[in-house]
Amino acid sequence: MDGKKRKTARLEKAKNSPQGLRFSEFESLLNLCGWTFDHQTGSHHIWYSSKRVRLSIQQTKNGEAKAYQVKQFLKIQEEENESNHRGF
Repeated sequence: MDGKKRKTARLEKAKNSPQGLRFSEFESLLNLCGWTFDHQTGSHHIWYSSKRVRLSIQQTKNGEAKAYQVKQFLKIQEEENESNHRGF
């Protein structure tokens, strides 16, 4: 599967089931969407969007992404995509 299809598939999975996304899938999605891993402090993984919006994520004890953090990412990603289309 090429990068664009993989990105689309992962975005759909995150939107449809944010509570069931594995942490490794979430980090892969961040990377596919152009986010940059900055550093890790304890269990917190710090990522930045292309517009330098900071997102701190951490996994649950069972290795899944936290649903509220997935939703935060989706909201930021949507806002950045909209601003890119408006030319800001």
